[in-house]
Amino acid sequence: MRSKTYVLIKACSIASVSIVLLIIFSSIAIAERLTATSSIVNIRSGPGTKYDILWQIGKYHPILVLKKSGSWYRFRDFEGDKGWIHKSLVRKIPSVITNKENCNVRSGPGTKYKILFATEKGVPFKTLKRKGNWIHVQHADGDKGWIHKSLVW
Repeated sequence: MRSKTYVLIKACSIASVSIVLLIIFSSIAIAERLTATSSIVNIRSGPGTKYDILWQIGKYHPILVLKKSGSWYRFRDFEGDKGWIHKSLVRKIPSVITNKENCNVRSGPGTKYKILFATEKGVPFKTLKRKGNWIHVQHADGDKGWIHKSLVW
């Protein structure tokens, strides 16, 4: 026959594991990728306009939402920087951002295609479609081309 202490310890262990799993899975569920929709978006130190502006991002800049607080999202970007953005300034639009220097954007999905232009690190693009390891992208200024997936986040 099991003692009451054993049963209590087992029940507490099951409850503890359940709480840990709930925290893990709820934080995974929040981690949503969104995209900036305005040409200039202020990133703030907290969830409100009274907080300092830390930096600005442009149209098609992707973010990974970590937490929601009212109408504000705490997020992480491709460099691991964190800040707050108002939910009216982002939407679920497929986008990428270059994470390497001197990224070639080509006329087609492969290295045999002509280089249309090159970009530096931190240039965001809207994703139009994918073909193998290549992504057809469009910059906010309208320029389009193909970039290899290893060059973007």
